[in-house]
Amino acid sequence: QVQVVESGGGLVQPGGSLRLSCAASGSIFNIMGWYRQAPGKQRELVAFITSADSTNYADSVKGRFTISGDNAKNTVYLQMNSLKPEDTAVYYCNAARGNLGGSRSYWGQGTQVTVSS
Repeated sequence: QVQVVESGGGLVQPGGSLRLSCAASGSIFNIMGWYRQAPGKQRELVAFITSADSTNYADSVKGRFTISGDNAKNTVYLQMNSLKPEDTAVYYCNAARGNLGGSRSYWGQGTQVTVSS
């Protein structure tokens, strides 16, 4: 069975940093990414990384967040710096073979990130 497990969320003050981790197992994945969902808003793609180390970011986090990965461990990380209150959300990891979020993708349970003073 496939498992996707996130960790690293928590409460941080504006301007602070957090590092999220996502470990996927039970299949082969060629792309993994981070989504987030804030209260009252749709889930949005934050960043993704492919097995070839190609990366992409949402405009709202570009320059502040960095996604990285370890192919051998099927693990990805999201380093979040200069956090803002609007970054508050549940962050979900998605691991896929093919298209991120597609029929051959798997979701983690999510980890809460709260940015507040």
